[in-house]
Amino acid sequence: MDWRSEDGRFGASTMDAVALLRSLASESVDLVWADPPYFLSGGGTTNRSGKRASVDKGDWDTPKSAMEQFGWNMAWMSEARRVLKPTGSLMVCGTLHSVHASGFTLQNLGMRLLNDITWVKPAPPPNLGCRTLTHSHESILWASLGPRAKHYFNYQGLKAIEGVQMKDVWTFGRPGKDELAHGKHPTQKPVALVTRCLIASLPDAGTVVDPFMGSGTTGVAATLSGRGWRFIGGDLDKSWVDITRLRIACALAQTGDSAHGG
Repeated sequence: MDWRSEDGRFGASTMDAVALLRSLASESVDLVWADPPYFLSGGGTTNRSGKRASVDKGDWDTPKSAMEQFGWNMAWMSEARRVLKPTGSLMVCGTLHSVHASGFTLQNLGMRLLNDITWVKPAPPPNLGCRTLTHSHESILWASLGPRAKHYFNYQGLKAIEGVQMKDVWTFGRPGKDELAHGKHPTQKPVALVTRCLIASLPDAGTVVDPFMGSGTTGVAATLSGRGWRFIGGDLDKSWVDITRLRIACALAQTGDSAHGG
């Protein structure tokens, strides 16, 4: 690990997703929460603060052919499947550019698709091209190891949030200014969204791995939970590993936890 907290509950490494997952023991993880590239960086534009801006995020997000995407998915998802406990599960974020390829790969690996969660964004970017409907949501596929797998599901925990059975359509805004204080990742998710995913699928004192951790939102959510969750994350860019470390340290300080380490 490039960084690990003193008590070993949190760790972040500079490595790609496959390498990170291969470094872990089989059947050692309760949840793999993944926000992989959506392969959107093909020269398009969006609206930021009233101005047209490029959607290109970097070489890591360059579009792939359908077969390239499938092969890449198989590489990391097969490793994700290996490290999951029999009661574990996998959550994968995506848009129409990637989520169908992810679902196809999960089915090829024999995994069972449990839900296609829709994250509705109340204030999406304006539709500049006016040639399609406004893109206003992202998806999160949730899958267990297979048709007979008995995955962990905190039904009562989710029901307590709204008092009724929770549906698979969730509404969350963008990350708040406090979540962006140490750096704004181009694909950053709100802590509240990730926290709900963890509540649903991660037992107390369970371990979550985020192989595409970006600025460490999953680690922050795990830190603030008070449920003893353990976090392992990785990213290709060391600057994001450093930001993850800083964000987790701040979250530990916020909770009064002294295990922020060095």
